[in-house]
Amino acid sequence: MSRIAYVNGRYLPHGRAGVHIEDRGFQFADAVYEVCEVKDGLLVDEGRHLQRLTRSLSEIRMAEPRHPAALGAILREVVRRNRVRNGIVYLQVTRGVAPRNHPFPNPEVAPGLIVTARSINPAEGRERARTGIAVITTPDNRWERVDIKSVGLLPNVLAKQKAREAGAFGAWFIDENDYITEGSSTNAWIVTGEGVLVTRPADHSILRGVTRMVVLETAEDLGMTVEERRFTLAEVRSGREAFITASSTLVMPVVKVDGETLGDGLPGPVATQLRSVFHDHADYGRNWASLTK
Repeated sequence: MSRIAYVNGRYLPHGRAGVHIEDRGFQFADAVYEVCEVKDGLLVDEGRHLQRLTRSLSEIRMAEPRHPAALGAILREVVRRNRVRNGIVYLQVTRGVAPRNHPFPNPEVAPGLIVTARSINPAEGRERARTGIAVITTPDNRWERVDIKSVGLLPNVLAKQKAREAGAFGAWFIDENDYITEGSSTNAWIVTGEGVLVTRPADHSILRGVTRMVVLETAEDLGMTVEERRFTLAEVRSGREAFITASSTLVMPVVKVDGETLGDGLPGPVATQLRSVFHDHADYGRNWASLTK
């Protein structure tokens, strides 16, 4: 079965889907996006993803392409047409098509809207979680507003490629003060020697991960001690555990950083427990409209 994409009001064969060459998302990365997990054919945390999309659009003064309830309906239709049981659905909003000029189009043009979906084999994620992953570190050379989920991801692309060439799953960015910010497409966490769960505060230096929010709530429900603060690479090396979170990875244990094994080199109990109960705490299978009543 061929894949189907939604592009500006039309459902099209994936291979024939395209945008205008003067779409500002293509010309300037003047666009934002969301990625939502699909589990058993249902969207996970749809409401939180669409709320974050609304925030990103507001931060860059871009109009919403549809009401969130309508966007949710489009997401579910793309999932249905692609017969995705387990995987991800991707949504991108651009400022639209206009002659190439840096200022916003005047008069305004209609925003562009693209949605795609693809399957992911959940067994692959389970196997990675069973053994743990390796990450490398790299200087954080991104712009100062990574809390906006912009499609301007070239530094992330280069960091991911650097990790791949080093035989690692991903990369962790380190700021000018030697603190870990986040992963190249994930949020970063550690468990200290005292058993405290630590992740960086959701300021402008990291993305406010939806999975991160769910894990914070889950950890508190489980009675874990949680701190939102900056942490260093030295703390990573001296801690009990490390892991990453994202919609595409859920909770994924990290067992090696820059080639150095953490602890006993096995996934830790905190990450393993948080992963096992994640979907019990996520908004699983409820659409945006039901979450706003």
